[in-house]
Amino acid sequence: MSNTYGKWLKAQREAAGLTQQQLAELALMTRSHISHIEAGRRMPSEEDARRLDRALGTGDVLTTFRPGADNEVLANYFAPVQHLEQQATVIREFAPSLVPGILQTEAYARAVLGRAFPSMSPLERDRAVVARLKRAQILENPATPVVWAVLDEAVLRRPVGGAAAMAEQIDHIVALTESERIRTHVLPLGLGYHPLLDGMLTLMWFDDQPPVAYSEGLRMGKLHDSPSVVEAFQGNYTLGLSDALPLKESLAAMKATSKGFRDHG
Repeated sequence: MSNTYGKWLKAQREAAGLTQQQLAELALMTRSHISHIEAGRRMPSEEDARRLDRALGTGDVLTTFRPGADNEVLANYFAPVQHLEQQATVIREFAPSLVPGILQTEAYARAVLGRAFPSMSPLERDRAVVARLKRAQILENPATPVVWAVLDEAVLRRPVGGAAAMAEQIDHIVALTESERIRTHVLPLGLGYHPLLDGMLTLMWFDDQPPVAYSEGLRMGKLHDSPSVVEAFQGNYTLGLSDALPLKESLAAMKATSKGFRDHG
């Protein structure tokens, strides 16, 4: 996310003679949240932006030009989400077709990014793979964020990158799950249709701001901060989790699928 928005907010705050704490009190926000927005590490919700506009007397500028305010953001649509991902204390993922980015291995990520259109140059692909793998660094902290993943069974059965790469990818998820770093549940194919299957979903919670949801389709993503929308997505996720296999059975299913790739390709 560009930091132009944060710098402009800081300039308006200083022009009004306010400290971050004073602005936070006027806008009914936390000082750390103001600090994150000014530094470009957070995207303000629509309600945050409205309160900031009222507190600073800036009309509707901060609301209108809020990063991610467009309904559909292409190309760099994931940039603000990545900033939030790094600050989240809880992340819950649902994947209908591909392994979530923070759980991908290098071989799997390279296979996914290698099929982009228009195609990337080898250098562009290498940079994209490195950028994706860097997202997984949030899992190096042994406790935060708490990560849950619900994976449609189709995610495990699709041989992205070939049998060997897919077995390695599943084994990676199994290792993270068995070490209790993440919790993984498999949504079985036999369940039929489920509301979650309409697209990829990420739910995020934070210490100092309301939760958000991120949904993604074909080269298009949308960050949702409306409380009613986020609550609806959370409800769908809870429903999916209740229909998924228990942890022990999910691990058994993943191990069996990995073994199948290794034994039969």
